[in-house]
Amino acid sequence: MALKCVPIFFCSQKPQSLLEIPALGYSRGRIVLDLRTIRLECCALGASAQSAICLVEDEKPGAKTSPTGKIDNDGNTISRGFHKDLNLLPKPLSKTDLSPFPDDGSNVRVAFQGISGAYGEDAALKAYPNCETVPCDQFEAAFNAVELWLVDKAVLPIENSVGGSLHRNYDLLLRHRLHIVREVLLVVNHCLLALPGVEKQEVKRVLSHPQALAQCEMALAKMGIVRVSADDSAGAAKIVASSGRRDMGAIASARAAALYGLDILAEKVQDEDDNVTRYLVLTREPIIPGTDRLYKTSIVFTLEEGPGMLFKALAVFSLRGINLSKIESRPQKGRPLRVVDDSNKGSAKYFDYLFYIDFEASMAEQRAQNALEHLQEYARFLRVLGCYPMDEVL
Repeated sequence: MALKCVPIFFCSQKPQSLLEIPALGYSRGRIVLDLRTIRLECCALGASAQSAICLVEDEKPGAKTSPTGKIDNDGNTISRGFHKDLNLLPKPLSKTDLSPFPDDGSNVRVAFQGISGAYGEDAALKAYPNCETVPCDQFEAAFNAVELWLVDKAVLPIENSVGGSLHRNYDLLLRHRLHIVREVLLVVNHCLLALPGVEKQEVKRVLSHPQALAQCEMALAKMGIVRVSADDSAGAAKIVASSGRRDMGAIASARAAALYGLDILAEKVQDEDDNVTRYLVLTREPIIPGTDRLYKTSIVFTLEEGPGMLFKALAVFSLRGINLSKIESRPQKGRPLRVVDDSNKGSAKYFDYLFYIDFEASMAEQRAQNALEHLQEYARFLRVLGCYPMDEVL
């Protein structure tokens, strides 16, 4: 079936509005978010930008076609026979054909939070081994880098098997209009790093990201080591390497130790051996879901007021045999309290929540589409954040 039209983004010669966005810049090879806004004017894409629709050749108004004909520039039908060899006909497009990047990540720029050697960079290299990684100072800088076409993708942590969910990134998923196209499960091996020649008993304080320090709390307490927070684990390793202090260590990855010339005094210093962080890969465009492998779909929604509404919302998946792998609630920042009037007891105030859910089904499956259609009966707001293949811990 031929497409009716192809949308093209355009704007008038004279800008009608100004768009304010955070400024992103480079600082020593890193993308830095400048909270001061800059104003961008909408400029014309070409000499003439009057039309936003490009008609397909065989769908021009007033033109007639036959099963064996095509249209010339004047709308006349030109006789033409069928291909005798069906192998010469164009093959249907696949997901690989529609992807502009090869599977190994060649020519792909991937943003992550932190500096070289961070666990986010490890996740990016696991997903795209030959990609170019781009460090960012903040999580939001990585989101903006994708939206402003500075990079192709962003890899950001969303939850850890020990530390739980990263609420900040859940909020950013809703604030921005990027799509989840992949998940990466990364096994975390926290190492105690120090300057070459330093013994473990010499280390009196360690630097690392607060999440990493929390995951090693009991192990560090037994060593009698004071914990000091840093922006990221790799950044902590870099500080230790440049400080020259023998009483200072860092909790970071083995790759960070190699990058910054530090010794590994101990491996797997986390309190739980099975420590896995789940990362999400975000892009400007969604992927085409399939049924060739296991898929996961992430959504966010709010519910109408009433008893049992959350139960009814979750039941739409259970009724269709769809497994829920994650549920997270976040207060709505725009309207944190919901007022419910009751003639007998006066007014009651409740927190108004957003619900984030991951369910194990592809949007290419009819049962998933039926479940979301059913969910709309109870939801005031519903958005699909992405449908993507499920990852496995290697």
